[in-house]
Amino acid sequence: MAMIVRIVEIPTEFKEALPILQKIEAAGYEAYFVGGSVRDTILKRPIHDVDIATSAYPSEVKELFKKTVDTGIEHGTVMILDHGTGYEVTTFRTESGYQDYRRPDKVTFVRSLKEDLKRRDFTINALALSESGQVFDLFGGLADMQHHIIKAVGDPNERFNEDALRMMRAVRFASQLDFQIESETLQGIARHSRLLEKIAVERCHSEFVKMMLGVAAQNGLNVMLDTGLDRHVPVLGEHEQALKQLANSPLSLQNEVQVWSLLAFTFGFSRGQISSFLKKWKTANKIINDVILTTELLFAIKKQQVTNWLLYQTGAANITNAIDVFGPLPETQTLMSRYAELPIKTKKQLQITGGQLIQQGVLQPGPELGKILDYLERAVVDGQIPNNFDDLKAAAVNFLNED
Repeated sequence: MAMIVRIVEIPTEFKEALPILQKIEAAGYEAYFVGGSVRDTILKRPIHDVDIATSAYPSEVKELFKKTVDTGIEHGTVMILDHGTGYEVTTFRTESGYQDYRRPDKVTFVRSLKEDLKRRDFTINALALSESGQVFDLFGGLADMQHHIIKAVGDPNERFNEDALRMMRAVRFASQLDFQIESETLQGIARHSRLLEKIAVERCHSEFVKMMLGVAAQNGLNVMLDTGLDRHVPVLGEHEQALKQLANSPLSLQNEVQVWSLLAFTFGFSRGQISSFLKKWKTANKIINDVILTTELLFAIKKQQVTNWLLYQTGAANITNAIDVFGPLPETQTLMSRYAELPIKTKKQLQITGGQLIQQGVLQPGPELGKILDYLERAVVDGQIPNNFDDLKAAAVNFLNED
């Protein structure tokens, strides 16, 4: 039995897009808000993307609006720019043939909302919202939401065969929403976990990071371990014991650097291993560098060997990352205040420059110059030389004489 619910006060994000729905409906077609934005409205969560689905075909949608862009017209998606904000409007469709376990080989436009919702991944995402605020729930998504359940629409085996990334999405929702995955859906994931290898690593990367940042990340990790998904993404399957320990401890991570730093620290990875691990996950170079700095600080905290020089190299943002990962323990309490008291935070704050050393006749341009500035930088950070011009110049002269 379909459950009918009306949302009395629809969120601003929907109100702003109402003129689009109204225009499509005035022309005799159906149009609804669909997907994650409807789910998040009911769960009183922030809305990210407003998606609109309609019985109008792409050519019919384009006739109704002045400014449109074909963002994915072969799949029925047109971007409407008439109201400043771009809204994606997608024609109701059915899909068939998934050679790559990700994208349909064939898309057929249909006029039926039910046919469109039937192809969606989970019941909590198979909801439509009309302009009057009525929620259309044809697959029991509202009841599943009430019971905190993630359940595939129809046969989970078919859903995961169509798009294997849906398995990682299930795990991500379990973590973000603190929901349980329904047993047949869970069995479907275990049965098809190897299909994850067919999916681009970048897509798995995005879902995995979101999962690790969720309110119930342990929940998501446990599902990955129980279903064997961890064995079909880069490297994780080689460290199941360590992952099991993590899955039994409360996780509260704030950003992607913290996610990978926690894993690298838990796995005991060296610099080189971190780099290779994260390249396999197609991680951005900036993140890799931050993870290396954060993880090296984590190991030093554990050994109680945190030097001022290490804090200086790590920098404020990654010190914060390390504190968040390690937890607010006595070992981390003083790190930020120690960092704040450092005489300089960057090399640019040295009260002498290479140019000045040359002008003062201390030395000629050449490789020695870089060496001297490195020496002065470290000596100032370590508190051996005051950061003023005269002391730095004298130290540079001494360094050269000793050299």
